Amino acid sequence: MEHVGIVVDDLAAATEFFVELGLVLQGEGPVEGRWVDRVVGLEGVRAEIAMMQTPDGNGRLELVKFHSPSNQGDNRHAPANTPGIRHLAFAVEDIDAVVAGLRVRGAELVGELERYEDSYRLCYLRGPEGIIIELAEQIG
Repeated sequence: MEHVGIVVDDLAAATEFFVELGLVLQGEGPVEGRWVDRVVGLEGVRAEIAMMQTPDGNGRLELVKFHSPSNQGDNRHAPANTPGIRHLAFAVEDIDAVVAGLRVRGAELVGELERYEDSYRLCYLRGPEGIIIELAEQIG
Protein backbone atom coordinates (compact mmCIF):
# COMPACT_ATOMS: atom_id res chain seq x y z
CA MET A 1 0.00 0.00 0.00
CA GLU A 2 1.34 3.44 -0.92
CA HIS A 3 -0.61 5.56 1.60
CA VAL A 4 -3.95 6.30 3.22
CA GLY A 5 -5.57 9.69 2.59
CA ILE A 6 -7.65 11.59 5.11
CA VAL A 7 -9.53 14.82 4.35
CA VAL A 8 -9.40 17.34 7.20
CA ASP A 9 -10.59 20.89 7.85
CA ASP A 10 -7.64 21.96 10.03
CA LEU A 11 -4.48 20.68 8.35
CA ALA A 12 -2.12 22.18 10.95
CA ALA A 13 -3.95 20.60 13.90
CA ALA A 14 -4.15 17.21 12.18
CA THR A 15 -0.45 17.35 11.28
CA GLU A 16 0.49 18.23 14.88
CA PHE A 17 -1.67 15.37 16.16
CA PHE A 18 0.06 12.78 13.97
CA VAL A 19 3.51 14.22 14.79
CA GLU A 20 2.62 13.73 18.47
CA LEU A 21 1.72 10.14 17.60
CA GLY A 22 5.23 9.70 16.18
CA LEU A 23 4.73 10.18 12.46
CA VAL A 24 7.26 12.29 10.56
CA LEU A 25 6.22 15.09 8.22
CA GLN A 26 7.80 14.29 4.84
CA GLY A 27 6.48 17.29 2.97
CA GLU A 28 3.58 19.61 2.46
CA GLY A 29 2.27 21.92 -0.21
CA PRO A 30 -0.53 23.04 -2.50
CA VAL A 31 -2.26 20.82 -5.04
CA GLU A 32 -4.41 22.26 -7.81
CA GLY A 33 -4.94 22.25 -11.54
CA ARG A 34 -6.80 20.35 -14.19
CA TRP A 35 -4.81 17.15 -13.57
CA VAL A 36 -5.99 16.88 -9.95
CA ASP A 37 -9.56 17.71 -11.01
CA ARG A 38 -9.44 14.73 -13.37
CA VAL A 39 -7.84 12.41 -10.81
CA VAL A 40 -10.35 13.05 -8.00
CA GLY A 41 -13.39 13.69 -10.23
CA LEU A 42 -14.10 17.21 -8.97
CA GLU A 43 -13.95 20.63 -10.64
CA GLY A 44 -11.87 23.55 -9.39
CA VAL A 45 -9.83 21.65 -6.81
CA ARG A 46 -7.58 23.76 -4.63
CA ALA A 47 -6.07 21.79 -1.76
CA GLU A 48 -3.10 21.57 0.58
CA ILE A 49 -1.54 18.28 1.55
CA ALA A 50 0.80 17.05 4.26
CA MET A 51 2.48 13.69 3.71
CA MET A 52 3.33 11.86 6.93
CA GLN A 53 5.43 8.72 7.39
CA THR A 54 5.38 6.19 10.21
CA PRO A 55 8.60 6.00 12.26
CA ASP A 56 9.47 2.57 10.83
CA GLY A 57 9.22 3.96 7.30
CA ASN A 58 6.67 1.35 6.20
CA GLY A 59 3.47 3.43 6.16
CA ARG A 60 2.42 6.83 4.91
CA LEU A 61 -0.57 9.04 5.61
CA GLU A 62 -1.70 11.89 3.36
CA LEU A 63 -3.66 14.65 5.09
CA VAL A 64 -5.64 16.81 2.67
CA LYS A 65 -7.36 20.16 3.25
CA PHE A 66 -9.68 21.09 0.37
CA HIS A 67 -10.21 24.82 -0.06
CA SER A 68 -12.47 24.19 -3.04
CA PRO A 69 -14.84 22.80 -3.97
CA SER A 70 -16.75 22.83 -0.69
CA ASN A 71 -17.50 19.49 0.96
CA GLN A 72 -20.85 17.75 0.69
CA GLY A 73 -21.41 16.61 4.26
CA ASP A 74 -20.01 15.74 7.65
CA ASN A 75 -19.52 12.24 9.02
CA ARG A 76 -16.74 13.03 11.46
CA HIS A 77 -18.63 11.67 14.45
CA ALA A 78 -19.76 8.43 12.85
CA PRO A 79 -19.58 5.49 15.26
CA ALA A 80 -16.95 2.77 14.89
CA ASN A 81 -19.44 0.38 13.23
CA THR A 82 -20.40 2.69 10.32
CA PRO A 83 -19.49 1.16 6.92
CA GLY A 84 -16.30 2.52 5.37
CA ILE A 85 -12.88 3.24 6.77
CA ARG A 86 -13.49 3.89 10.46
CA HIS A 87 -10.10 3.80 12.12
CA LEU A 88 -6.35 3.67 11.71
CA ALA A 89 -4.35 1.43 14.04
CA PHE A 90 -0.87 2.20 15.34
CA ALA A 91 1.49 0.04 17.39
CA VAL A 92 2.91 2.01 20.32
CA GLU A 93 5.39 1.20 23.07
CA ASP A 94 3.91 3.12 26.02
CA ILE A 95 0.17 3.42 25.48
CA ASP A 96 -0.41 5.45 28.66
CA ALA A 97 2.13 8.09 27.61
CA VAL A 98 0.79 8.19 24.03
CA VAL A 99 -2.80 8.59 25.23
CA ALA A 100 -1.73 11.40 27.58
CA GLY A 101 0.15 13.20 24.80
CA LEU A 102 -2.75 12.92 22.37
CA ARG A 103 -5.28 14.08 24.97
CA VAL A 104 -3.30 17.31 25.26
CA ARG A 105 -4.00 17.73 21.53
CA GLY A 106 -7.74 17.26 22.08
CA ALA A 107 -8.10 13.50 21.57
CA GLU A 108 -10.78 11.73 23.59
CA LEU A 109 -11.14 8.05 24.42
CA VAL A 110 -14.02 6.49 22.46
CA GLY A 111 -14.41 3.68 25.00
CA GLU A 112 -11.86 2.53 27.53
CA LEU A 113 -8.24 1.41 27.58
CA GLU A 114 -8.48 -2.37 27.85
CA ARG A 115 -6.28 -5.42 28.04
CA TYR A 116 -6.76 -8.19 25.48
CA GLU A 117 -5.65 -11.44 27.09
CA ASP A 118 -1.91 -11.40 27.72
CA SER A 119 -1.00 -9.93 24.37
CA TYR A 120 -2.17 -6.29 24.00
CA ARG A 121 -3.43 -3.18 25.72
CA LEU A 122 -5.80 -1.44 23.31
CA CYS A 123 -7.94 1.66 23.00
CA TYR A 124 -9.77 3.81 20.46
CA LEU A 125 -9.28 7.58 20.51
CA ARG A 126 -11.17 10.17 18.53
CA GLY A 127 -8.67 12.68 17.20
CA PRO A 128 -8.89 15.73 14.95
CA GLU A 129 -11.80 15.83 12.51
CA GLY A 130 -13.36 12.89 14.39
CA ILE A 131 -10.74 10.44 13.09
CA ILE A 132 -10.71 7.26 15.18
CA ILE A 133 -7.23 6.03 16.06
CA GLU A 134 -6.65 2.61 17.59
CA LEU A 135 -3.56 2.27 19.75
CA ALA A 136 -2.09 -1.16 20.44
CA GLU A 137 0.70 -1.84 22.92
CA GLN A 138 2.02 -5.38 22.76
CA ILE A 139 2.55 -6.93 26.20
CA GLY A 140 3.81 -10.29 27.39
